Amino acid sequence: MNIIRIHCNDEAVAASPPDLFGLMADVERFSIEVPSEVANVLAADAPVFVGVSGGRDSQALAYRVCAHLDDIGHQGRCFLVHADLGRVEWRDSLPVCERLAQRLGVELIVVRRNAGDMMDRWLSRWTANVARYANLECVKLILPWSTAAQRFCTAELKSQVIAREMRRRFPEGDVVSAVGIRREESAKRARMPAWKQDERTTRKRGAGHTWNPLLGWRRGDVNDYVRIRGDELHEAYRLYGSTRVSCAFCVLGSEHDLRASSNCTDNQAIYREMVALEATSTFSFQSHRWLGDVAPDLLDAGLRARLQEAKERAQLRMSAEVRLPEHLPFVKGWPTVLPTPGEAALIARVRRDVAQAVGLQVHHTDRDAVLVRYRELMRVARAKVVANDLPLHTEEGLQT
Repeated sequence: MNIIRIHCNDEAVAASPPDLFGLMADVERFSIEVPSEVANVLAADAPVFVGVSGGRDSQALAYRVCAHLDDIGHQGRCFLVHADLGRVEWRDSLPVCERLAQRLGVELIVVRRNAGDMMDRWLSRWTANVARYANLECVKLILPWSTAAQRFCTAELKSQVIAREMRRRFPEGDVVSAVGIRREESAKRARMPAWKQDERTTRKRGAGHTWNPLLGWRRGDVNDYVRIRGDELHEAYRLYGSTRVSCAFCVLGSEHDLRASSNCTDNQAIYREMVALEATSTFSFQSHRWLGDVAPDLLDAGLRARLQEAKERAQLRMSAEVRLPEHLPFVKGWPTVLPTPGEAALIARVRRDVAQAVGLQVHHTDRDAVLVRYRELMRVARAKVVANDLPLHTEEGLQT
């Protein structure tokens, strides 16, 4: 993969508002990475979708990519695309994207998950997980929230819906998805390439290309470029001092950013709804932090009391589940082993204790019922692996 460093067009920068930061000559700061794979499809006028969240990185991305497309005489379509997360979205996010589109003269596409917004997803996940636990389809009760390891929030409400819209609009031909990630943001992003093929938008008659042109930019570069282009940052930064814009309350957010978000009146209703799910589920929003502790003054007395009770019930739930041997909780292909009668009795006791702690109605709460259910689950698992010509697990856990 050959990468070309594309510098800012001096004329374009000079045509911007007055240089208040002394940066006009510093065009190297605003150069972008254009791998040969991207350069080739852009030269062929492939359509470009620029992902915009309302955050500063996506603002800088939109301005810089559109400037580059103008510089190379790109004749294909260019779109800004925003995935609306619903109630958990900062209210200023969509207006920032709309302003971007208007200033750049390009179409803004707004996509949403058909089955509901991010809060709906967490609520439905909790309902489904309770049903799974009640029917002994998992050994431990599963939390409702997305996590750093399982970011279905990004996959299902952003990546998948954007990719679906790209495929719908362009069923054939190459397409480019420009993303505003930067190496400075995390160790994982520091390893990201400037280009990769996107399987979600690759079709029989056309490839999808993910392009990360701003990888080398620093936060100061982003801020300065947006200001040089005459725009202003999202209210989350300007008014509330947040360091990032994503969900109003993000599972990856720092305590500082969660508190900043809670200070915005527009975010307080969803804050209370999320804390209510903490109280119902006994799972904290982050593994090390209860969201309800971020701004307890926003909660009424009833919800504060429920939250305190949930913390106590969470300790009972965790104390029960920690008694399970390591080979019994969920792993890929579960269940892979039939519990011994003693283990089945332990599973039953833990299930009764968890159900009492969380306030659930569950089945399979004695030794014999657990063994019967495991045998049933293992028959189903055996049928699946046989149908797919995979190795079998016997009831003793051995492969045949």
